[in-house]
Amino acid sequence: MIPAKPLVGWRVLVPRGGPWGHEVAADLRAHGATPVVAPMINFAGTGDAPALEVALAQLTEGAFDWMSVTSATTVDVLSAHRVAIPTTTRIAAVGETTAAALLAAGFRVDFVPSRDNSARGLLDEWDEVTGASVPQRILALRSDIARPVLTDGLRALGHQVESVVAYRTVGVEVDDSIRSDVADGRFRAIFVTSGSVAVQVQQQLGPVPDATLVVCIGPRTAADSRSVGLRVDLVAKERSAASLIGALLEVAERERPDEDDEW
Repeated sequence: MIPAKPLVGWRVLVPRGGPWGHEVAADLRAHGATPVVAPMINFAGTGDAPALEVALAQLTEGAFDWMSVTSATTVDVLSAHRVAIPTTTRIAAVGETTAAALLAAGFRVDFVPSRDNSARGLLDEWDEVTGASVPQRILALRSDIARPVLTDGLRALGHQVESVVAYRTVGVEVDDSIRSDVADGRFRAIFVTSGSVAVQVQQQLGPVPDATLVVCIGPRTAADSRSVGLRVDLVAKERSAASLIGALLEVAERERPDEDDEW
């Protein structure tokens, strides 16, 4: 019989705070784990506020056919600026998490990629879903460190894209006790939820002991992690918190002694 709480004894570092991090922590506790929420990134205002103000004013005036939103943090920026998006401008969200954030903030969502929740997935389905027969004017709001995958791809398709930095991603120093516990192997797993988190884990906590599993939220994050020298042990099948926890549950199941071994 599979134990009711298979992650008992697992101490897991969750490197993001806010609602997402605390929800993940609650789900880990439900499986018996001991989560430690230690945010390693935060978000700051854009370094080019005038450009953002101009773009949002144009958005409100209906200058764009589409707006692409690639993170829940961008939704926070829209809300903070009290942006009213006209019905003539449709909204594309990079994935279900971002779409949920848009809906919760009172915005609508017209397009979410069905196959791959990523900028690449959004690009691959763009013309198929939007039915674009003529060049469109698109506002692409992004972080300062985002790769221009969507912007470059849409431009290559012939669309007119206004790419604007909506916010900056900054590292957050973790407490010395976290560093010490990681170095001493007191964590069974560390979640890595983005390339920017991977940078902070490697810089602040690396090298991670072999006994501690480094678990990435998807192939893109895994590739980003390896590119900065961070070892990757597990890759979640989907870009979701449930899939991250599911990866741990699979390991716990493999490590569970066979009932025959107990005799």
